[in-house]
Amino acid sequence: MVAFIGLGNPGNAYAKTKHNIGFWVVNKFADRHNLSFKSGKGEFVYTRFKSKKILIVKPTTYMNKSGLAVKNIVEYWNLLPEDTYVIVDDVDLPLGTIRIRKKGGDGCHRGMKNIIYHLQTSEFPRIRLGIGTDEVMRPAEEYVLKPFSSKYETEVEIMLKKATDAIDTLLVRGINYTMNHFNS
Repeated sequence: MVAFIGLGNPGNAYAKTKHNIGFWVVNKFADRHNLSFKSGKGEFVYTRFKSKKILIVKPTTYMNKSGLAVKNIVEYWNLLPEDTYVIVDDVDLPLGTIRIRKKGGDGCHRGMKNIIYHLQTSEFPRIRLGIGTDEVMRPAEEYVLKPFSSKYETEVEIMLKKATDAIDTLLVRGINYTMNHFNS
C-alpha cells in the first residue's frame, strides 16, 4: 500500500491559504479520479484509489501537529516509510517549483519537523511545492497563512496540475522517473 498525505490546516479559515497547498493537491487528485474523502479512525480524512491499494489522506490535526496523524496513518495501515509520500508547501522554493525527493530534512517546516519527530525517521518521500513569490515572505508564519494574490492564480493552477500529474506518474513509473521528469 502507498499513501499520499497532503498537509494543511482544516477549516474554512485556512482553506485558501498557501499553507494548504498539500490539501489542494490531494483534493485535485481526488476530483480527477472521482474520489470522495471520508473520516478515518484518527485525526484524518482519506479516500482509496485503484483496488484500495493507494491512500489519499489529509490530516486534521493542523499543520504543526501533522506528525500525530501521519504516525497514526502509518501504524493503522502498516505503511513502510518509503511508501508514505508527504505533500507540503515550501516557502523557500519559487512559486511553481516542484521538488520530489526520496528522503530529506524538515527544511525548517514545522509540519515536516513534527512528522520526522513522530515517525522517528526522515526516510520517507516528499513532494515539496514552491509557494515563494516576490511578496514579503518573512516572517514565514504570517506569509503562509495568507491566500495567494490573484495575480498568481494561473501559476498556482499550473503547479497544482503538475503536482497531480506527478502523483499519477509516481504510481505508474516510480519515483526515480518522476523525480527526473518533474523536478524543476
